[in-house]
Amino acid sequence: MRNFLKRATQGGYGALRALRNLTIALILPVFPVFAEEAVKIVALGDSLTAGYGLNEGEGLVPQLQAWLDAQGAGVVIGNAGVSGDTTAGGLSRVDWALGDGADALMVTLGGNDMLRGIPAAEVRANLDGILRAARGRDLPVLLVAMKAPANWGPDYKRDFDALYVELAEEYDALLYDGFFQGLTAAGADPSDPAALARWMQGDGIHPNAEGVKLIAEALGPAVLELAARARQ
Repeated sequence: MRNFLKRATQGGYGALRALRNLTIALILPVFPVFAEEAVKIVALGDSLTAGYGLNEGEGLVPQLQAWLDAQGAGVVIGNAGVSGDTTAGGLSRVDWALGDGADALMVTLGGNDMLRGIPAAEVRANLDGILRAARGRDLPVLLVAMKAPANWGPDYKRDFDALYVELAEEYDALLYDGFFQGLTAAGADPSDPAALARWMQGDGIHPNAEGVKLIAEALGPAVLELAARARQ
């Protein structure tokens, strides 16, 4: 099984997407056994959440967990990231991902929609469905926004970027306005690939372990705020 997974991973996005069901099975359950008093947050996302291309312990969820543990936060992050997933995929599995034990939801989806130029209205509808599922369970949500590149045109960028703000307001969700804020804070210009290169993997899309560390440290306070809402 280990060699099978290694070959599949080396096959890139296509192979990973073909293994979607296997990936989902392997992350069951989302949460191991933890102390009852810990706030359990489901991180629903794609490869940026799953830790694509990184060694064990280097992905977003383990690095964010380490940051939270260092703060004595009493928070557990469950990794519900599936590489190659879109907002439609996230919507199709949100109920399963939340299960019966989640206290809050962090949504990190939209990157693959954006790369494929999926209409902003469709992305909005899918995220709306995810947020409605969380509302139905009375769970607070942290919505982590993605930013569209300029190559799809100014109208697409305007509509795509705005949908996160609009949905956060509509559902009273916390908004983290840009997944890569940690890199920007470190001095990287998101529009300049060369400036980002030191924190990115060779594909220029996924952050390396050092980049993830910066992202997790910047995202951490927003996750603490989400946990505080869950405790109310």
